[in-house]
Formats: sequence, structure tokens, C-alpha cells
Amino acid sequence: MTIDPLELERALNLGETVDWEFKSAKGGLPGSFWETYSALANTQGGTVVLGVKELPEGRFEVDGLDRKTVARYRKAIFDNANNRKHASLNLLVDADLHEVEVHGGNVLVIRVPRATRSQRPVYLGADPLTGSFKRNNDGDYRCTAEEVRRMFADADIEHFVDSRILARFGLTDLDPTTIKQYRQRMATAKGDHPWLILDDVDFLTKLGAWRKTRTEGEEGLTIAGLLMFGGDEALRDPEGLGQYYVDYREYLDPTLRWSDRIIPDGTWAPNLFQFYQRVWPKLAAGLPTPFRIEGGTRRDDSPAHEALREAFVNALIHGDFTAPGGVVVERRADGFSFENPGSLLISVEQYRRGGVSECRNKSLQTMFQLIGGGDRAGSGVDKIHGGWKSRQWRAPRLELFTQPDRVRLSLPMVSLIPDEVLAELGRLFGKQLGEINASSLQILATALMENFVTNARMQDLLDEHPVDITHLMQALCQKGLLISDNRRRWTSYRLGGLSEAGMDARDAVAPRANSLHRGGSFLHKDRSFLHSEGSSLHTEWIRLNSIAKPIRATDRAKPEKVREVILELCRGQFITADELAILMSRNADHLRNRFLGPMVAEQLLQLRYPAVPQHPEQAYRSAEGMNAVLAGNDSATDRG
Repeated sequence: MTIDPLELERALNLGETVDWEFKSAKGGLPGSFWETYSALANTQGGTVVLGVKELPEGRFEVDGLDRKTVARYRKAIFDNANNRKHASLNLLVDADLHEVEVHGGNVLVIRVPRATRSQRPVYLGADPLTGSFKRNNDGDYRCTAEEVRRMFADADIEHFVDSRILARFGLTDLDPTTIKQYRQRMATAKGDHPWLILDDVDFLTKLGAWRKTRTEGEEGLTIAGLLMFGGDEALRDPEGLGQYYVDYREYLDPTLRWSDRIIPDGTWAPNLFQFYQRVWPKLAAGLPTPFRIEGGTRRDDSPAHEALREAFVNALIHGDFTAPGGVVVERRADGFSFENPGSLLISVEQYRRGGVSECRNKSLQTMFQLIGGGDRAGSGVDKIHGGWKSRQWRAPRLELFTQPDRVRLSLPMVSLIPDEVLAELGRLFGKQLGEINASSLQILATALMENFVTNARMQDLLDEHPVDITHLMQALCQKGLLISDNRRRWTSYRLGGLSEAGMDARDAVAPRANSLHRGGSFLHKDRSFLHSEGSSLHTEWIRLNSIAKPIRATDRAKPEKVREVILELCRGQFITADELAILMSRNADHLRNRFLGPMVAEQLLQLRYPAVPQHPEQAYRSAEGMNAVLAGNDSATDRG
């Protein structure tokens, strides 16, 4: 694969990201190259550029490599990659390494492919438990032993995770009512299927819920059987699936933290079938398309309903239930989100292309297919995107997280360019808006609605080649409509040319889209304040903006002042790092590392999820003692 010099130049301007890494290599081939090699291979792949140094102000500059050095590094890389004592697997071929001239100097560009499911983990040295790395938005990190074990489990493609027999679990651990209801649902979906006449043991064996091994003769309940039909106590037993958890949250009433919630609470058997039975009607009710009635039976097979059901079932059958966090499903007035534990088994590129399926839990997939949930292998992603596109809604958004591994799919019920967004862009940029094409307009709309825009996100929304998307973004930068934002590793561009008033207007519109997958804090209870300036939430948004304004107005605020503003913003409510970043116009990762983490350690801030510090929905609130101090300061101010 050739390297586009324009793409390399763009990467230099943006700085390091989750899939780009720059290293000087003046003093020799950096040892950290191999950690990055392992990390990129075990995550989503990426590019390493040797011959680029980082300047103190965070910019990157080509310091160059001569031809002889490039040749020496190339040989060293292949020698070490093919040495099993050094790296467990060589993923590189000649076409992955390129010498490129850029900014007047030569650099060596190495494309590191993503390792396949069966190849992971790619590790250094002899011990995978200590030599495996992954990539996140902060760079490379050493995998935990548990992460490595899960990668090995996923790599065993001959034995699916959910087919493993659970020692000391049996038929008494299943919920008889669930088995009966599943049979009834299967009879409705599949008519006179021959499995339906079998007794429970044979029926469960056909489904993959009960299994007998041919070699050892071991017989028992499988992980799939416990997940689909398990009783309450069995599902909570730490000797089985101690990390198992399912959670449905509904945010429709702005006066409540959630308007409805379904969690394991001891009143029902919280297996996947019962969770599906309870949650699906609530999800389907959130779509504006009414049910059809056929033969006295409700049919919910509009393209949008099919897409929604596919997304829901995918979260259930692709989850790694040995990983922390559980399945979290959310319904909001403007869309849905589905989050499951575990990593994506295919690359993001394969996911976007569709037609490729790697299922972690094959028996669960079969069980849901037999009751009309889930589609044939490889077509689910196409159905999700096609069903959502049929309603002219914004494309579903896939997000991947590490520490812990999680996958989130958001389905926004928001038009591609809502009228209020188009009007706001016109107010901000005036006649310039009439001088750009439809694709460029979509880029600007996304930057406004989601606070920033990346090439990867626009690939979801535009039928354009990634290089062409880059050219469009650069053209918008030249017009001053976008600017490159190097302060956030996940960000490529944000709206440019905004005054302070324009930034306030941008921030008032932006939470609509990017809050879709978060919950429980002030921005995400309701979206009506965007259109009702007299509402209490709009007033709260204005108040918080005014608190953050002194910080947002400068990049050089004293750390003490930043901490003071954070405490005031988090007073009496949980706020996420991303929300604080919006309010303060700061890098969310920088806020976490420099301020939020230390302030939690100092007990100035409390975590919404103290047991899982890396929780993807982690939020922060001023500690109770600090609230009293802040309240006292207010009183003193009032008295003054």
C-alpha cells in the first residue's frame, strides 16, 4: 500500500492520534517502536513514522533520516519481527514500509496491520502476559493478564466462548419459565420446527445450551445456556459469570435521572431472553413508525425496526460476558445506544464495508435467530445502516473503548442536517455557506452537532473516498470554516472562525448529538432546552457557560483557577470529562490526567462509578465537603 504524501502531511499537522505515532529515531531504532507495533496490531492497526521529532509546544517536525539509515532500520525491523524470541508474529511485508520525502526530509513510514482474531495477542518476548500491548487515546499501554486471557479465548475460533461447559452448573440452574416462553416464541417464529417436539435436555442440546464433549465425555450446561436461560441466583454466582450484568435505561422525563430502568433486582430471572422480552417492546415504542397488524399479530418489520432489533441483538450475542461492565441499552427522545463488553472482533474498516461477521457467541446467535432476532452472518451491519438511512437519519456511530474493552453503537434519530443546524451555520458563516458543496456542508453540520469532525466519522456519512474527504476538510480550513484541533487526540477538525458568542451558540447546539450515548448529568436529561430559551435547563446551561467562560477565554489559565472552576461546575451534579471539555474548551484527556484524576485522589471530586474508574460513562461531582465549602464561599460573597 502506497503512502499518500498529502495524508502524511495532514497527519503531521494533526499530531499523534490513536492510529498515528511519530518517533525521532535519530539515536537508533527506538525500543518503544515494538511496544507500538504490538499495541497497533492488537487494536485497530495504524502507522508509525520514524524521523519525526516532537517539539516542546506539542508540534511535530521532520528531522529526517538518510538513505543508509532507512535501509538499516528496514532490515532491523524485519529481522526482529521474524524473530520469535523478539515478537510473537510478523505482520509486516515489504509493501508496509515506505521511504517518503516530506517537508524536505526523508522519513520511514511503517503501516502496522491489525492482527486477526486468531492472531491476537501479538506480544513481545516469551511471555504474552507481560509482553502484550494495546492502543488507546493516550498511546500504548501494557495489557492486563485478564485482557490477554480474553484475547486468547477469542482467538480459539474452533471453540466459541459460549460453548464452554460450566463446571458444577446443571439443569437446576435454569429458569423453567424462560425455557417454556422461549419454546412458545420459537413456535411462533418457526412454526413446526422439529426441535420443538424434543424433551428439554435434547432441545437444549440442539440449541447449544447443553453439551457433551466427544473426547472427554464431559457433559453439562454451557455458558450460552446459562446466559439465555439462567435463573437469578445462577447468573449472580461468582463461580459462573461473575461479571454478567444487563441494564436498560430510559431518559424521557427531564425531571428524573431516568424515566424507566430494567436491571437485575431479584424480581425476575435476568437472563438474556427475559431481558430481550422486556426491553424490545420499549425500544420499538420509541420509533415513530407504527406497528402493522397481520392476522391479529403485531408486526414490527419496517426497515427502521429491523435495524433497531439487529443492533439490540448484536449487543447481546457479541458481548464478552467475562469482561466488566455488562450490556447497557439506552433509549432517549432522539435515539438509542447499545453497549456491550469486549472488543470488536473485526476491524472498523471491515465493519464499515459490511458482509463480514465474526461472532463471539455462536450458540447465542443461533438461539436468537430461531426466535426472529438477528440476521444471517455478515448482513447485520448492512441492515442497521440501511434501515436507518431509509428514515434519512444520521448514520449509526460505532465507538470502541479500552480499559475496559467495550463497543458502543449509537443510533441517532436526528436528520442528516436538521433545519436548526442549517440555520445556525448560516448565522455563523453567512454567504460563505452558499459557496460550498453538499459534502462540505455535511462536514460543517457534523462539526457543529458533534463538536468535532474526523475523517473516520465522515466515512459513515459520505460516499466519498477518505482522501477526498481529507481534501474537502483542508479546503474548508483554507476558507476559515474549519480549523485543525491538535489539542485532542481523537479530534481532527472543529468549526473555525467563531467569536465567543459563536462558540456559545455552537456549544448550545452540539450536545444534541454527542450526548446520545451518555446519561445522568445535566446535559443529557432532555434536549428541549435547545429550542426553548425560557426552560430551566437552558438557564442552567447558560449559568455553567458563564462559570467556565474565564477558562474558555484563555489557554494559559493557572492550574489553581482551573481546579476552582471544575469544582464549581461539578457542584451538586455529575459531569463527564467530555462535558467539562466542551464547557471549558479544553482537551478531555488532558483534564482527566492533569486535574480530574488527582482531584479524585485528593477526595475533592467523587466518581459516579467508583468501582470502575475507567468506566466509559465516568462522571465527576464535587465531594460533599467541597460543596459545603463552596456554599460557604457563596454565602460570604452574598454577605459582602
